[in-house]
Amino acid sequence: MFYNLIIYLYLLGVAIYSRFNEKVRKMWRGERDAFRILREKVDPNAKYVWFHAASLGEFEQGRPLMEQLRKDHPEYKILLTFFSPSGYEVRKNYEGADIITYLPLDTITNARRFLRIVRPVMAFFIKYEFWYNYLHILKHRNIPVYSVSSIFRPDQVFFKWYGRQYGRVLNCFTHFFVQNEVSKDLLAKIGITNVDVVGDTRFDRVLQIKDAAKQLPIVEAFVKDAPQVFVAGSSWPPDEEIFIKYFNAHKNWKLIIAPHVIGEDHLKQIEKLLEGRKVIRYTEAEKSLTSHLSPLASYDVLIINCFGLLSSIYHYGQVAYVGGGFGVGIHNLLEAAVWDVPVFFGPNNQKFQEAQGLKTSGGFEITNYEEFASQMDKFASDADYLAEQGRKAGHFVKGQSGATGKVLSAVSL
Repeated sequence: MFYNLIIYLYLLGVAIYSRFNEKVRKMWRGERDAFRILREKVDPNAKYVWFHAASLGEFEQGRPLMEQLRKDHPEYKILLTFFSPSGYEVRKNYEGADIITYLPLDTITNARRFLRIVRPVMAFFIKYEFWYNYLHILKHRNIPVYSVSSIFRPDQVFFKWYGRQYGRVLNCFTHFFVQNEVSKDLLAKIGITNVDVVGDTRFDRVLQIKDAAKQLPIVEAFVKDAPQVFVAGSSWPPDEEIFIKYFNAHKNWKLIIAPHVIGEDHLKQIEKLLEGRKVIRYTEAEKSLTSHLSPLASYDVLIINCFGLLSSIYHYGQVAYVGGGFGVGIHNLLEAAVWDVPVFFGPNNQKFQEAQGLKTSGGFEITNYEEFASQMDKFASDADYLAEQGRKAGHFVKGQSGATGKVLSAVSL
């Protein structure tokens, strides 16, 4: 089959490229090491539920399911697999799973070997995961397989004439829990009707994150007595060039920037754009607690040059901006919107269901500086309008929650 030829060519490419790229090398070694981990850790007497997430974003979608399953059904053990190092390396010590490893590449031999060791009682594949050989062998072995938070678009290969053979992989799923009606209708057109529209489990996850938000004394000291605070999360240079220009001209706002890349070159680039503003990095602010630095409230801009704080930082803003929309695609809008703040984002958002919903519920797509400045002027001049848009954003997130319960109530546990 052509798919298997592609997989073996990909495998060869990864083996070669791993010699030159650290990220690929981690994935290559991790996949090769997966079987050793499984042989050492799998309890032959246990019943495993298998969750597979490509990367960190899909993990966050699967996390509410894993945690609710563990709470309600402690008789099951949880196996979590990743494809990408950006997921595995960050969550390899996640306490919500009993075994965490890379998923060996989708060859027939790997799939048979993997399933022979694990013998899962059911499997959950998150969002876009369609591993042809694993899924066909799972179906052959009568193991229930669920696609969760999946979303389908007309341009996907399954709905093209040339993708019919590969599209058979969709028949391997016991049930689809999709995000929207469009996905359900597309699947129906190719004869797949075992589908429920339940929404996206990420909405449940961001509500969990909000409930577990950290108190951040440094941020609290920075925003003390500030009438207006703007939080920019996961920003890239094209984002920063827009919003920094505005705040350089409107100095009554305090600005918190949590860039997506926190390398020294990028941080210096941001600081250069902020000429004339009094700027401090988060790690420097930590030192200020025991040093001679000025009180944090005297600074105009706080740059977050560390990870793990952003979801809690949005709480301190009146307006938020989520980056990536001028390039790679927007990052997590929901982490900001859940705090009842209006959210800006760039134009590359068509594939993001939450962005489409937020456009009428406290979210604002901008394509240039003029659009951003015009909307910010409205917020600055009308406090009631600002509050109303924030409430809309928060209500949107809360109104879309509940997918986790719908999924688990429908599967046979």
